[in-house]
Amino acid sequence: MTNEKIFAMAISRIYPLLVAKVERKGRTQAEVDTVICWLTGYDAAGLAAQIAQDATMEAFFANAPQMHPNAPRIKGVICGVRVEEITDPLMQKIRWMDKLVDELAKGKSMEKICITT
Repeated sequence: MTNEKIFAMAISRIYPLLVAKVERKGRTQAEVDTVICWLTGYDAAGLAAQIAQDATMEAFFANAPQMHPNAPRIKGVICGVRVEEITDPLMQKIRWMDKLVDELAKGKSMEKICITT
């Protein structure tokens, strides 16, 4: 899938997939919301509004109040690519979100997922 197709996908299409992924592993939608809000700076109402508006992934991240300053510390592999080596800024943000949700699904604690220091 090309970057342009991913960028044009609606967050409302992606979000239920992220929730289903973690729920299969015993985690919750609230935890997904927490990691997405931590990453993007949205509050719960802002996240819900973006989903309701069918914002594209590009618009979702462009409208994000503030990416967390520790987001660049997110490391690891997603879809066979190291997230810290992704050069496209928007794709890197999308993959950061994927990585956080993956870590949640793997059972990591919220404290380890949401890097605070």
